[in-house]
Amino acid sequence: MSTQGKQKSRIVESAEQLGGEEAFDLEVVEGEELDAELAVDTDAEGDEGGDPFQLVQSESERSAVIEALIYVSDEPLSAKSIADVLKEDPATIEAALVSLAHEFNGRGSGLHLREVAGGWQFATRPEYHEQVRAFLKSRPSAKLSLASLETLAVIAYKQPITVPEILDIRGVQSPSSIKTLLDKKLIVAKGRKEAAGRPMMYGTSKEFLIQFGLKDLSELPSIEDFQDLAGGIV
Repeated sequence: MSTQGKQKSRIVESAEQLGGEEAFDLEVVEGEELDAELAVDTDAEGDEGGDPFQLVQSESERSAVIEALIYVSDEPLSAKSIADVLKEDPATIEAALVSLAHEFNGRGSGLHLREVAGGWQFATRPEYHEQVRAFLKSRPSAKLSLASLETLAVIAYKQPITVPEILDIRGVQSPSSIKTLLDKKLIVAKGRKEAAGRPMMYGTSKEFLIQFGLKDLSELPSIEDFQDLAGGIV
């Protein structure tokens, strides 16, 4: 017997068990109509291997995926970026992020989830700052010179600012420090000032916010705290 015939027999047997010929008063088991039914079934089976993000249906699954995405990201991840990946409404993702941060930060682990530079990122807890700093100091790294650190502080608190204005504040030339800060992507050009010679203005970058763990410039610490913090991070 052909595959189609076997399928027809199974359908007939099932219909008879459900109520005899009256329950099977349909002409859908012959010819092209049966083929169409089988084609629909085949397509349905194929859908099971479709978009994997359709499987993210519960709040716990969504939170787990969001946590994984933030973990593997090299920079703070925004709600919109996550929503684009998961094909969900940004408002839903934002609410999930707030809930995840509340839940994650209550674990009492050495890490916490925080909003930094317009996105979300895992970071070490502030109360373990001294231990982390001691560890980082034990590793070789290319830290900023005192001149570059001072220049960065001036730019951070006076931005946008030009090189001549930095000279007026520091009392020394800063071309090498500007180049170092640009190379480290801690500062960026902010256009030209409408003044004689139209000098370039500089300001801090998104990388600066990430390095110092700031949500925005309103969270800048005092000059003294900034220099102390920068000495152990940059």
